Amino acid sequence: MGALVVRVLRAMWLPALLALLAACGPSAPPEQRLRAAMEQLQGSIEKRDASAIDAQLSKDFVGPDGLDRASARRLAAASFLRYRDVGIKIVGLQVNLQPGHATVRFNAALSGGSGQVLPDAAQLYEVQTGWREEDGEWRMTSAQWTPRL
Repeated sequence: MGALVVRVLRAMWLPALLALLAACGPSAPPEQRLRAAMEQLQGSIEKRDASAIDAQLSKDFVGPDGLDRASARRLAAASFLRYRDVGIKIVGLQVNLQPGHATVRFNAALSGGSGQVLPDAAQLYEVQTGWREEDGEWRMTSAQWTPRL
């Protein structure tokens, strides 16, 4: 009986998984791939994975006050050391797509905590990011953020 259940689940989930992967592949529309890159970045932040964040940044990334790619990775790693739990909620995503590059604006609510019910810190930011297609992948080239609270 267990083997039958496994086969039925494979029959249902494998095609769905393959369709999902195909939707985010190189043949997907640029905006869809960019939105998937944003979701991947959000997931990397929530998983506290500075290496994955670094992988999504362009080699010439620039942020506020001359923040470069290496500094952005160090900033993420330091934040992840400070907070055991990190949360991010992105709302109001606005994509302005041009051939080969894009601007994405949104509001982000960030929280960090030690694992208690309430976060130790929370802040709302207005964010503007620049993106460029590099070898079929969207990479963030710039980021600017302004605290809203």
